[in-house]
Amino acid sequence: MIEPFGPAELPAGITARMISGINGLTMHVLEAGDPGRPCVLLLHGFPEIAYSWRRVMPALAAAGYYVVAPDQRGYGRTTGADVNYDGDLRQFRLLNLVRDILGLLDALGVRKTVGVVGHDYGASVAAWCALLRPDIFPTMTLMSAPFSGPPGLQTVPDDVHRQLSILRLPRKHYHWYYSTRSANSNMMNCRQGVHDFLRAYYHHKSADWTDNKPFILSGWTATELAKMPTYYVMDYDRDMAETVAPHMPSAEAIAANTWLPDSALRIYSREYERTGFQGGLQWYRCRTTGLALEELQVFHGKPIEVPSMFISGSADWGVRQAPGAFERMQSVVCTSMKDVHLLPNAGHWVQQEQPDRVNALLIAFLGR
Repeated sequence: MIEPFGPAELPAGITARMISGINGLTMHVLEAGDPGRPCVLLLHGFPEIAYSWRRVMPALAAAGYYVVAPDQRGYGRTTGADVNYDGDLRQFRLLNLVRDILGLLDALGVRKTVGVVGHDYGASVAAWCALLRPDIFPTMTLMSAPFSGPPGLQTVPDDVHRQLSILRLPRKHYHWYYSTRSANSNMMNCRQGVHDFLRAYYHHKSADWTDNKPFILSGWTATELAKMPTYYVMDYDRDMAETVAPHMPSAEAIAANTWLPDSALRIYSREYERTGFQGGLQWYRCRTTGLALEELQVFHGKPIEVPSMFISGSADWGVRQAPGAFERMQSVVCTSMKDVHLLPNAGHWVQQEQPDRVNALLIAFLGR
């Protein structure tokens, strides 16, 4: 039986427990603050777990909130998901991921939160929570991944991946690589080991890698996408572990890292060494296969009307990786976008790289 994190793994003020009977899952949930206070829900992305909110939860609790962060379906110590490549992919549909969250809140006795916060792929779940159930999620904060709205009613053939493959220096998009049968094995059995793979991956996408200097791409074309770093648009003949290996920081840089010291990274690596990555990769496969596209198209044109905020690092290519999404989110999709912040000295892991600034922004926004 898997046990929840204990005091040795968690900062002071955060506790963990397992909650069963949630849409077929037993969820591993981190909590901070008094359950009688207004609830803030925090949703992680890939390759992370609820632990990625460790530097946010105590501050929000101190500000008077009950803070909840689950390991989402397929991640960490949450069990019950089918994480086999040939398993039931339908359970990773976005609407079912929202159902997971509603089930969790029901189990906690929370009828309404003060807001939902999502980072990376967790931002997609947060966005759909706010779009579908504004009565439960009256505010929304997205981090690092803009939401461009429900898909259009017309499906347009996308030739960009073939075009990427025939560039002079052939490339491939990481979403489609993550959808391959070999991706999990590549990362689990990589030459450097899971711990060092994650170290290089987190470093490569952070502000510590000084070549992260995002700019606006003119469109969803092979030549434009190929301008992004290879952790997003990969060399065609490399897997992700091979892609990030040359960017492994030095021993001195690792020792000096305050936002992700090796003791914290070890929490991640031990979890992924135990579970593998396939649970998180299933989310990408739902997107690239178009699974459940039709049910999402039902909401075409429906905006998110609750007060919203977007936070990312100024060195985060996640903001620009889908050309036009950042602008569309602000002008069309979120009709009550109150704040947009691109924080200096932060890359993709903004709530870990700049927690004090993120906490201040969240507390001010939620306090309105």
